[in-house]
Amino acid sequence: MTLDDLDRAILIALQKDAGQSTTRLADKLGLSQPATWRRIRRLQGAGVITGRRLLVDADKAGFGVTVFLGVKLAMKGRVSLADFERAVDAIPEVQTVDHVLGLYDYRLRVVARDLADFERVLRRRIMTLPGVGDVEANVLLSEERRPGPLGA
Repeated sequence: MTLDDLDRAILIALQKDAGQSTTRLADKLGLSQPATWRRIRRLQGAGVITGRRLLVDADKAGFGVTVFLGVKLAMKGRVSLADFERAVDAIPEVQTVDHVLGLYDYRLRVVARDLADFERVLRRRIMTLPGVGDVEANVLLSEERRPGPLGA
């Protein structure tokens, strides 16, 4: 699918506020509401827009620690990647699971109430996952929102 300037403007606006009405979005873009709605539906149908998310401030929700874990599987031959992914998906503190190329096989984003809670999650849940070998933890100190590829 080829995106034109209006498609990009819609994507940028929806990245900033996915909950805005098509009428409000249409007013911002100088389009009619039906034309805006049709473009959004076309972007969804083509898989360019794959969903909408609610962003929760982890700190305000009681999760003051975010840790990025690099996980290297110890037994790639015995444990399939799917087995690891299925097991890690069952841990609610794990927000994202990225299969990556490099020193580690996976990068996990883990939230916890505090460092003691993170240690509990690490020892009891993550280190017991099938095939886990080396793990490297990086505690998030601060996070800045960077614009996406569309400049949002």
